[in-house]
Amino acid sequence: MSESYRWRLEDSSGAPLPSGHSVPFPTQAEAEAWFAESWEDLAGAGVAQVSLLREAEVVYGPMSLSAG
Repeated sequence: MSESYRWRLEDSSGAPLPSGHSVPFPTQAEAEAWFAESWEDLAGAGVAQVSLLREAEVVYGPMSLSAG
């Protein structure tokens, strides 16, 4: 069984947002590369913070998408 990584998109209180972006990535590096290209669009769509998950375990986060 191979691991997969995905981003949990959250509002400012930490509640998960419904998302079509919870597509699994085979590696952490691929998930992070996607995020590097997508974070501004996510912030513009109302995502306040994200957490990176490996299966059900939080790898890191929450990470704010605000400029401050």
